[in-house]
Amino acid sequence: MLFTKNNVSKEPKSSKKKRNRIDPLQNVISLRINDNEKKTLEKLAKSTSKSISEILREAIDLWNSKRSNLCMD
Repeated sequence: MLFTKNNVSKEPKSSKKKRNRIDPLQNVISLRINDNEKKTLEKLAKSTSKSISEILREAIDLWNSKRSNLCMD
């Protein structure tokens, strides 16, 4: 079903593009880093076309998998 307003057709909200993730990310963590760490993260983000959040999530996953491999749980 299409809705019109001022002769402009719009698709219903339900057919709009949905987020890629099943569960929306809702948790926010604040982290203090120094200038060099920030520059490093910004360079990584630019060179990989990923957000700083994505890079930090990957770092957490990597750290967790290495920790699991060492049987330190």
